[in-house]
Amino acid sequence: MKVIALVTQKGGSGKSTLCVSLAVAAQQAGYRVCILEIDRQATATQWSQLRKGEPPEVGQVPADKLDATMARVGMGNDDGTYDFVFIDTPGIDSPGTGAAIRLADLCLIPCRPTPADLQAVRPTLATIHRLEKDFAFVLNQTPPKSYRVRDTAEGLKVLGMIAEVNIVMRNDHQDAMGTGQGVTELNPTGAAAAEVRQLWDWIDNRMKELPSVKAA
Repeated sequence: MKVIALVTQKGGSGKSTLCVSLAVAAQQAGYRVCILEIDRQATATQWSQLRKGEPPEVGQVPADKLDATMARVGMGNDDGTYDFVFIDTPGIDSPGTGAAIRLADLCLIPCRPTPADLQAVRPTLATIHRLEKDFAFVLNQTPPKSYRVRDTAEGLKVLGMIAEVNIVMRNDHQDAMGTGQGVTELNPTGAAAAEVRQLWDWIDNRMKELPSVKAA
């Protein structure tokens, strides 16, 4: 079982939207997936309710219960229940975010191409470095073409690894959230779906290089 935490201390980065679409893409690729949400805004939980029981399973977990929940998920994984657990975190500095980073095999840091987002990654990055965790930035909600994308990518590369796929701001993302779908379900042949699949393939290949972190 591998654990992926989406973490950033900047609200509005599209973290939850990216989380659920990546989880769906992983599921469509043949993996068994669940999402643990410690964000009180409950965006992923509300999305899951629209799915009316269709996987992937989403569990809303109080931040102080994350360790215990992960332990139970890990102990129940002997029968191969899950291949991947995604943790969706709040867009603020919180103990829960720190716990998610500690439990993760890979931390994904969504970042929009704005100066504010670029500045906001530094506290998150400091925690990741302190806990010695593997991570990658994901340029998210980008315009199709803009010098800001190039400039932000150059700034992030100085700080660490950046995913090879950018997620462009497209209506399919919000439409999918509003109907309880991933973008790869809403419009399978669309550009947004192609980008999410490509990003998942990149993440999947990256994860294969990493040892699993056992839940404490």
